[in-house]
Amino acid sequence: MTPLTLTSFSDLAALTVDTIIDVRAPAEFAEDHLPGAVNLPVLSDSERAEVGTIYTQNSPFTARKIGAALVARNTARHLQGPLADKSGDWQPLIYCWRGGQRSGSFATILDQVGWRVNLLKGGYRSYRRLVVATLYDTMLPHRITLIGGGTGTAKTRLLDHLHSIGAQVLDLEGLAQHRGSLFGARPEGQPAQKMFETRLITALGALNPARMTFVEAESSKIGARIIPPALWSMMGAAPRVEIAAPLSARAKFLCRAYEDLTEDHALLSAQIEKLRPFHSAEQIESWQHQAMAGNWRQLAEGLIARHYDPTYQKSAARAAAPLRRLALQDLSESSLAATAERLCAELT
Repeated sequence: MTPLTLTSFSDLAALTVDTIIDVRAPAEFAEDHLPGAVNLPVLSDSERAEVGTIYTQNSPFTARKIGAALVARNTARHLQGPLADKSGDWQPLIYCWRGGQRSGSFATILDQVGWRVNLLKGGYRSYRRLVVATLYDTMLPHRITLIGGGTGTAKTRLLDHLHSIGAQVLDLEGLAQHRGSLFGARPEGQPAQKMFETRLITALGALNPARMTFVEAESSKIGARIIPPALWSMMGAAPRVEIAAPLSARAKFLCRAYEDLTEDHALLSAQIEKLRPFHSAEQIESWQHQAMAGNWRQLAEGLIARHYDPTYQKSAARAAAPLRRLALQDLSESSLAATAERLCAELT
């Protein structure tokens, strides 16, 4: 077996292995894992819990014996299943939480089969330390420009147009699987914080730090996911392009962007109820009636004017003056495409 030590993300990018295998339990894998890894658990979630309980409450020796039997059984299942068609020159990289018994046991069996097995020294924890060091303890080298503006000014869609013409874009809402507002939850839910940070590291690694990168101006949280300090401090000092548009155009755009909510009345009603601490009972009831009646444009205009704009204006007042302001008369795809071309020409 060949031990592998990660000292930087370039080590990960330079890997020549065929498959990265995470042998941790499914719940551990779901929380976060190395980019591109597949999960072949040697202990299920329930088995891991059972062995852990025996270890702390009964006997470490008994726990190791039971754990070894379970690992052997699950390894046999993987050998007869997803690994059955692997040829003799296949090279895997194997890791667990800290490069201990789970990955070591699995790697030993695969090594005995005859495969050239690589074992990640320090396991997932060694990778996670790199993530934390980059996003929490150091300064990022990238150059960014923020795209700001009130709710409904099509900032995310503008990023899409910038990306389509070759500009560098960091889509934080896409990485966080959330549209960034009270009504912004997506059906698939959000990744865990650690997974969000892995996605962020991967996205940053694909960018050229010497080129300008466009990022949507966000609060410090996107849904329940927190923007790590290194990126958040850089965003706080970055120049900002402020997008403005008439209320009617913004409401029209929101009706398109949040079409999924207009099709789920129960979910929309529940989201409106979350605004009750901030508005009068009469206002909440008015919005609920508009939702029930399908008056989407009127509802969107009211939410923008009475809830989102006052909140945004308070935060904007604390920020530095924008690099420039762009007033768009409409938020059609053609208008956004032309705006993207203009920004790309002027700022990249």
